[in-house]
Amino acid sequence: MRRLSLTTALSLAAFFTVSPSFAAPDQGAPPAAAPSLQADPLKPGKPAVKPYLAEGALPDPLRILPPPPAHLSPLDNADHAAFTNTRALKGSARWNLAANDVAEGAAAVLENFACVLGVRIDQGKVPVTLNLLERARLDLAHMTRIPKVHYRRLRPFVGNESPICVQRTQALADSFSYPSGHATQGWAYALIMAALVPEKSTAILARGRAYGESRVVCGVHWLSDVAAGRTNGSSTFAALMGDAGFRADLDKARAEMRAALTQGGTAPDAGLCTREAEALREPPFEF
Repeated sequence: MRRLSLTTALSLAAFFTVSPSFAAPDQGAPPAAAPSLQADPLKPGKPAVKPYLAEGALPDPLRILPPPPAHLSPLDNADHAAFTNTRALKGSARWNLAANDVAEGAAAVLENFACVLGVRIDQGKVPVTLNLLERARLDLAHMTRIPKVHYRRLRPFVGNESPICVQRTQALADSFSYPSGHATQGWAYALIMAALVPEKSTAILARGRAYGESRVVCGVHWLSDVAAGRTNGSSTFAALMGDAGFRADLDKARAEMRAALTQGGTAPDAGLCTREAEALREPPFEF
């Protein structure tokens, strides 16, 4: 797949011939709002003891993030082009990685970074790290929920039968798209992991970027949702770094991770890591 620049994306939007099975969403009229606020399933999962930040200590995502692209604007056309173009990845190594990246949460992120770290961390040996990630997840969920509910943007697969890498459910269709919660969490977790294992920071951040982009490949988020998710994750991480409790836990988790990596553990599946490396050789998406 070639690099998806804005020029390429807009050209695709205008000239890409779409087969019936890969039909793009109808752009003839602005989409209706998602059915109900109560239908939004975004939840922080099994809650940790408490988030790190009080509500007033969190940045305001509505002031930090731009609105989603306006209907039929250049970036909206680029979003549709990216969705249409990536449907052709179904069955590829990149598609399979996107399906694997659907898993989220503290335990999943350690598995997702196993190939990067070179070892599958025994999660029983890193309770401080898991608690750090799960508490931060509550802050990330709050930062994501606010713009999702405010903008109520529909997901790209709604209103068409294009393939996606997960099962279509009404709950997923009724949830909101902007910004991507996975991209928010994935990028913030990558920043945290890079702080915990700084010698692996380049590979960790590259994997965190790809984790967010998997949502575009999967067909469940627009490209601009993912871009906004990275900004959202970065702003949340910046706020967390201003919290003394988070910094103290970060220092403890760094020591814990260093000990776990020194002790070693189960090597990640070599075939899986080869397939992951193959998938990640694709150039990153960009506007």
